[in-house]
Amino acid sequence: MTPQPGWYRDPSAPHLERWWDGTAWTEHRRAPEVPGPPVPTPPGPPVPGPPAAGDASAQRSKVIALTAAGAVLVTAIVTGAIVLGEDGGGAEVNTAPTLATSEPATSEPATATPTPSASTSEPSADDPAVVVDQLNGITLPLLNGWVRPQTFTEPDVLMATDGTYECPGDDFGFCRHGKVVSRTAAQNGEASLEALARADIKQAAGEAYDRDRFGRRPFGGLESHQVVKSGQVKVAGRTGYFVRWRVRTAEGPGGYVQSLAFASPIGTEAPVIVRYVFDAGEDGPPPADMDRLTRGIRPTTD
Repeated sequence: MTPQPGWYRDPSAPHLERWWDGTAWTEHRRAPEVPGPPVPTPPGPPVPGPPAAGDASAQRSKVIALTAAGAVLVTAIVTGAIVLGEDGGGAEVNTAPTLATSEPATSEPATATPTPSASTSEPSADDPAVVVDQLNGITLPLLNGWVRPQTFTEPDVLMATDGTYECPGDDFGFCRHGKVVSRTAAQNGEASLEALARADIKQAAGEAYDRDRFGRRPFGGLESHQVVKSGQVKVAGRTGYFVRWRVRTAEGPGGYVQSLAFASPIGTEAPVIVRYVFDAGEDGPPPADMDRLTRGIRPTTD
């Protein structure tokens, strides 16, 4: 507890008093005040005198009082010796007065500071470095240069690259170099995860690089595609399947599109589709970041 403001013995000059403002020492010092004359005792009923000399209990009380007084005197002498020994011209220590006495402490007891241990836990859903898809029960890491959606008109966007540019095939539109979309897959009987991913990649490539949901062609249309990678992959501890295309467009460098299908880690375990759309070229995110994002998917309950 912090002592109240007041005059206390100066830790750097015990023969003076110094003002403690409640939080730190100030530069105000003074000589200790000289005690004034004793105040006369007002008249009143007679005060009982000390017990008789033969009273054994009185003798024991005197012995105890003398012993206590002697202990206090020895403590004061030792403390004074320590203070004078420490005041050897060294640097002044701005030590706060303690509440144990009316005088400031000249030194603080050493306290052990626990060493923080390194955390090995994964980021939580509240961590600013992840984005959360509460509907499908997953989180994804937010990579450098990516932002959460703020004013996107496209639904289901989890994150996108920061900043926009004029779409090469549309004079009135703005595009982003990368985005990640998640949605619950439409139930299609007993369709496998591979079948879901292969069916979704066509729609994903068309919406990203051919014709958008408003009927515009931001890249002048999709001209061709090539399968770059496909296969099984672990997602949030479950088996998933992905397909990645390299697409060519009439305008601009084209890009990479990937559809990833896996079972939701919560609820009814309905299939989840995560789409990655990366522009090609120097300004687009590296395709390897698709793998980084996939490895970073976690259940919201993790």
